[in-house]
Amino acid sequence: EVQLAETGGGLVESGGSLRLSCAASGFAVNLATMNWFRQVSEKGREWLAVINRDGVKRYSDSAEGRFTISRDNRKNTVILQLNSLTTEDTALYYCSKDADYQSAYIRGQGTQVTVSS
Repeated sequence: EVQLAETGGGLVESGGSLRLSCAASGFAVNLATMNWFRQVSEKGREWLAVINRDGVKRYSDSAEGRFTISRDNRKNTVILQLNSLTTEDTALYYCSKDADYQSAYIRGQGTQVTVSS
Protein backbone atom coordinates (compact mmCIF):
# COMPACT_ATOMS: atom_id res chain seq x y z
CA GLU A 1 0.00 0.00 0.00
CA VAL A 2 1.27 3.45 -0.93
CA GLN A 3 1.39 5.65 2.16
CA LEU A 4 3.05 8.68 3.69
CA ALA A 5 3.41 9.27 7.41
CA GLU A 6 4.74 12.50 8.90
CA THR A 7 6.36 12.77 12.31
CA GLY A 8 8.45 15.29 14.19
CA GLY A 9 6.01 18.07 14.89
CA GLY A 10 5.45 19.57 18.30
CA LEU A 11 5.60 22.69 20.41
CA VAL A 12 8.70 24.85 20.11
CA GLU A 13 9.64 28.36 21.19
CA SER A 14 10.14 31.13 18.70
CA GLY A 15 13.63 30.91 17.24
CA GLY A 16 13.76 27.17 17.70
CA SER A 17 14.06 24.29 15.26
CA LEU A 18 12.25 21.10 14.37
CA ARG A 19 13.02 18.20 12.06
CA LEU A 20 10.02 16.77 10.27
CA SER A 21 10.13 13.35 8.65
CA CYS A 22 7.91 11.89 5.96
CA ALA A 23 8.21 8.12 5.86
CA ALA A 24 7.09 6.54 2.61
CA SER A 25 5.89 3.01 1.92
CA GLY A 26 4.86 1.34 -1.30
CA PHE A 27 7.14 3.42 -3.51
CA ALA A 28 10.68 4.79 -3.60
CA VAL A 29 11.12 8.47 -2.65
CA ASN A 30 14.30 8.71 -4.71
CA LEU A 31 12.25 8.00 -7.84
CA ALA A 32 9.50 10.48 -7.00
CA THR A 33 8.87 14.22 -6.76
CA MET A 34 8.09 14.99 -3.15
CA ASN A 35 6.66 18.19 -1.72
CA TRP A 36 6.11 19.70 1.70
CA PHE A 37 3.10 21.90 2.37
CA ARG A 38 1.58 23.49 5.41
CA GLN A 39 -2.00 24.36 6.18
CA VAL A 40 -3.59 26.84 8.51
CA SER A 41 -7.34 26.48 8.37
CA GLU A 42 -8.18 30.12 7.77
CA LYS A 43 -5.37 30.62 5.27
CA GLY A 44 -5.52 27.48 3.18
CA ARG A 45 -2.58 25.49 1.88
CA GLU A 46 0.92 26.87 1.35
CA TRP A 47 3.56 25.08 -0.67
CA LEU A 48 7.00 25.10 0.99
CA ALA A 49 9.53 22.92 -0.79
CA VAL A 50 10.07 20.22 -3.40
CA ILE A 51 12.73 17.67 -4.17
CA ASN A 52 12.60 15.71 -7.42
CA ARG A 53 14.10 12.40 -8.44
CA ASP A 54 17.28 14.10 -9.57
CA GLY A 55 17.69 15.70 -6.16
CA VAL A 56 16.87 19.20 -7.41
CA LYS A 57 15.35 21.29 -4.64
CA ARG A 58 13.19 24.41 -4.72
CA TYR A 59 11.69 26.52 -1.97
CA SER A 60 8.96 29.07 -1.50
CA ASP A 61 9.97 32.58 -0.49
CA SER A 62 8.79 31.93 3.06
CA ALA A 63 10.88 28.75 3.32
CA GLU A 64 14.03 29.88 1.53
CA GLY A 65 16.95 30.27 3.90
CA ARG A 66 15.17 28.78 6.93
CA PHE A 67 13.85 25.39 5.82
CA THR A 68 15.81 22.59 4.16
CA ILE A 69 14.36 19.63 2.32
CA SER A 70 16.40 16.47 2.01
CA ARG A 71 16.03 12.76 1.40
CA ASP A 72 17.24 9.64 3.18
CA ASN A 73 17.08 6.95 0.54
CA ARG A 74 18.07 4.19 2.94
CA LYS A 75 15.12 4.99 5.18
CA ASN A 76 12.87 5.92 2.23
CA THR A 77 12.12 9.19 4.00
CA VAL A 78 11.91 12.85 3.06
CA ILE A 79 12.94 15.37 5.70
CA LEU A 80 12.11 19.02 6.25
CA GLN A 81 14.43 20.83 8.65
CA LEU A 82 12.76 23.91 10.12
CA ASN A 83 15.00 26.60 11.62
CA SER A 84 14.44 30.09 13.02
CA LEU A 85 10.79 29.35 13.60
CA THR A 86 8.31 32.12 14.34
CA THR A 87 4.70 32.08 15.45
CA GLU A 88 3.75 32.58 11.80
CA ASP A 89 5.07 29.06 11.13
CA THR A 90 2.39 27.46 13.29
CA ALA A 91 0.51 25.07 11.01
CA LEU A 92 -0.20 21.49 10.04
CA TYR A 93 2.74 20.32 7.92
CA TYR A 94 2.33 17.51 5.44
CA CYS A 95 4.21 15.88 2.62
CA SER A 96 2.90 14.72 -0.70
CA LYS A 97 4.00 12.73 -3.71
CA ASP A 98 3.31 13.81 -7.26
CA ALA A 99 1.54 11.36 -9.53
CA ASP A 100 3.93 9.25 -11.57
CA TYR A 101 4.42 5.70 -12.85
CA GLN A 102 4.81 4.48 -9.27
CA SER A 103 1.45 5.70 -8.01
CA ALA A 104 -1.17 8.44 -8.09
CA TYR A 105 -0.85 11.63 -6.06
CA ILE A 106 -0.89 10.96 -2.34
CA ARG A 107 -0.45 13.03 0.79
CA GLY A 108 0.06 12.26 4.42
CA GLN A 109 -2.12 13.17 7.38
CA GLY A 110 0.33 15.79 8.56
CA THR A 111 2.12 16.71 11.75
CA GLN A 112 1.26 19.79 13.82
CA VAL A 113 3.89 22.43 14.46
CA THR A 114 3.11 25.03 17.09
CA VAL A 115 5.52 27.90 17.74
CA SER A 116 5.09 29.88 20.96
CA SER A 117 6.27 33.45 21.42
